[in-house]
Amino acid sequence: MSAARVTADHVRAYMAAKSTQGLSPKTINNQLNFLHGLFAFALKRELASGNPVSAVDRPRPDGPDPDIRFLDRGELDALLAGARDDKFGAIDRALFLTAATAGLRQGELLALRWQDVDFVAGLIRVRRSYTRGHWGAPKTRRSSRAVPMALRLAHELQVLRRDSRFQSESDLVFAHPELGTVLDPSRLRSRFKVALQRAALRDARFHDLRHTFGTLMAGAGTPLRTLQEWMGHRDHKTTLIYADYAPDSRQGARFAERAFGTGSSSTDQGRDT
Repeated sequence: MSAARVTADHVRAYMAAKSTQGLSPKTINNQLNFLHGLFAFALKRELASGNPVSAVDRPRPDGPDPDIRFLDRGELDALLAGARDDKFGAIDRALFLTAATAGLRQGELLALRWQDVDFVAGLIRVRRSYTRGHWGAPKTRRSSRAVPMALRLAHELQVLRRDSRFQSESDLVFAHPELGTVLDPSRLRSRFKVALQRAALRDARFHDLRHTFGTLMAGAGTPLRTLQEWMGHRDHKTTLIYADYAPDSRQGARFAERAFGTGSSSTDQGRDT
């Protein structure tokens, strides 16, 4: 279809399709910005009579989510068990586990190579990303980072490498099982949805695997500044969305129990108020 025939309805349909695929409002807005620039160029070259992107209401960007969606350990196990029993199954299970226990973004997962996985040091080094068909650096300067690798994940990745046809240092960790090329992001998200359904889990976005890392690591007592570095957040305010999941350093539950627990009124029995 030529640029001149694209209408605002086409753009709205595109936005709806991307939202259904699980893309965040911020990602959709970034794509719309790119499309807006393309049509602006087309207008200058008289290849289009208008800019249909200007005629649509943009999705509201993500802000701090008061209801973060994440998987608990049991749900994560169920998700992994729900991965399809085909040539992509082992790859998907390892990839889902890496997303949930190391917090990598989808583009960082797709670009991960075996040379980035340090089994001796127990680290995954994030050095590149694959986004919208292009290879590049991670999202921000802080996104280049080293993330701790749990023993469970290390074992899963070792098994994946052992069974893979693509084992050299420069090969992709989550390569297409037959071609060795990068996985298709859209099909990956579709397989994630299938795994959720097979596991009878509530609906979730692929990005919620990253939230799983953030919430469970905060709950384990990881300092938020350290968590910021491991997640590659540019701004510490982004990491603060996990603050409510951190252990209660003020021992609020202890004081609440002392004030309002069943034993708190024992000394007041028989007193008039």
